[in-house]
Amino acid sequence: MFFSRIRSIFTTYSKEDKRLIASIKMMVGSKPLNLRPYRVAVQHTSVAKSVKKGFKESNERLEYLGDAVLGMVVAEYLFKKYPFKDEGFLTEVRSRIVSRDSLNRVARAIGIPDIVKFDRRRKTPNSHKSLYGNTLEAMVGAILIDRGYNFARKFVLKKLLVPHYDIDEILATTKNYKSKLIEWTQKHAKTPKFEHLQTIDKGHFKEFIMQVTVDEEPIAKGHGLSKKKAEQDAAREACIKLEIE
Repeated sequence: MFFSRIRSIFTTYSKEDKRLIASIKMMVGSKPLNLRPYRVAVQHTSVAKSVKKGFKESNERLEYLGDAVLGMVVAEYLFKKYPFKDEGFLTEVRSRIVSRDSLNRVARAIGIPDIVKFDRRRKTPNSHKSLYGNTLEAMVGAILIDRGYNFARKFVLKKLLVPHYDIDEILATTKNYKSKLIEWTQKHAKTPKFEHLQTIDKGHFKEFIMQVTVDEEPIAKGHGLSKKKAEQDAAREACIKLEIE
């Protein structure tokens, strides 16, 4: 890390890089030591270039890494905050916190739309529902590579979780995605169907897996502590994939 600091002092940056550095400083609280992972983090696959044997260097790999960090930090936070709640409760609350809707909302709030790069001829920010949330996850992955786990953990807690989430409100509010999906299918003369795929016995509770199909085409799967909650989760995923407002 010491050499990263020294190298950053003597590196000459372009105007574009300087804008990215300023944005990162505003989001994270300090300048990056190694800018390269952040450059990749803001690069959507639609504008990625092949670098080796057809491999495109987009933010998808960093997104995978950031998703793991987010899940871990949120799980630890909830584990400590609710010492007498069971695994099922913790899993459900975590899934709401790291859902696409939640991450997209937080990403917008911290300025991700100002730095993400994507092919505007293919998609627009409003129609690409996962663009900002995925980029936020990639940014967390970049922070992990640049600063290490402890720094990334503090970022998730102090810059994302605490200021942008009301846990009590999350517990009290559940969007009815199933109704939204049914309304959309009726409008487009399509037929939705929810199917029970599996029940996983986890000892003191059961996890249900449901699948939603539209005109007999599988669209999405959902998980929950009841069939009703699993249907809502499947409907939520379907709304994202079908780009339903």
